[in-house]
Amino acid sequence: MKKLWFVNGRRRFARATGIFLLLLAVAALPALTGCSSNTAAPAKGQQVVELKLAHFFPSTHPAEKDLILPWAKAIEEATNGQVKITSYPQETLLKADAIYDGVVNGIADMGLSCFSYTRGRFPALEAFELPGVTYNNSKVASKVAWEGIKQLNPKEVQDTRLMMVLTTGSGDLFTKVPVQKKEDLKGLEIRATGLSAKTLQALGANPVAMPQSDAYEALSKGVVKGNLGPVEVLQGWKQAEVTRYITKTPFLYNTLFFVTMNLDRWNSLSPETQRAIEKVNEEFFEKVAMGLWDKQNEDALKYAVDEQGMELLTLQKEEADRWITTIKPIQDEYVANMKDKGIEGREILDKVEELAGKYNAEYK
Repeated sequence: MKKLWFVNGRRRFARATGIFLLLLAVAALPALTGCSSNTAAPAKGQQVVELKLAHFFPSTHPAEKDLILPWAKAIEEATNGQVKITSYPQETLLKADAIYDGVVNGIADMGLSCFSYTRGRFPALEAFELPGVTYNNSKVASKVAWEGIKQLNPKEVQDTRLMMVLTTGSGDLFTKVPVQKKEDLKGLEIRATGLSAKTLQALGANPVAMPQSDAYEALSKGVVKGNLGPVEVLQGWKQAEVTRYITKTPFLYNTLFFVTMNLDRWNSLSPETQRAIEKVNEEFFEKVAMGLWDKQNEDALKYAVDEQGMELLTLQKEEADRWITTIKPIQDEYVANMKDKGIEGREILDKVEELAGKYNAEYK
């Protein structure tokens, strides 16, 4: 009996030892695999700040896939998991034209949209979208806009904390009917917003204001006969399916996008966290945002012409000069209107043209 007790005791001891070692191994797994984890963990006792970001682009658009999601992940890692950003694309949180004010009012913590979707809300910034200013590409236009806004710091954007500003660069006309002279635009319904709408109206078209998210349906139903915008919408928004002609108009268009944050939420962050976010902002602006539309435009043009059979049209020089002469007074009117508002429109426009010259020479 004594011997049996001894044997069973050894067996129970061995079994218990095995279970103990197994538990130790399981407990050690996070430490062994932690170096390969992509998710930052906040320090013990550190409060996680959850931020909601609203925008209107589809979840498949490069604005979401190549900018917002990687940028949000980089911020989470840079803040050791303290700041986590959840993206709400395709107007699932706020409509495109309500995003900026939605951020001001705290409906969303952050937002990405166009300044021009709320015309009159950002008078000083309209200078960066005026027709007649040449931008070689979206890199140039984005550098001009972001550097100019930081230097001018207009009052109209001081109610949020801007993370960055990026642009489409120059845009073109995409229509159901060919447009090769100014007379072809007379009475033609064209989707356009902000100063682009005013520009088209000066040329004789009938601008119809709506966000890009509504343009496909409007074009397919014939509510509008064309669109003025960056070439990328032909692929990213599938508008090559509902238009037939591309008319190159590099002097008509530039649209500014903002990525911004609720001011109270920003001020609630520690200086260290703010610096970490600003560093990520600078890196993503230079490496991703400022040229985001260039690659899209190149790919979309090839897709529209080669795969969708769209016809590419170029204005004759004399005809282009007619258009430019027609729209030139819009700049003068802008300066006069800004003076009435107590804003130095000429100073802003001079800054835009100065920076455009500088960066056109740098990014050819």
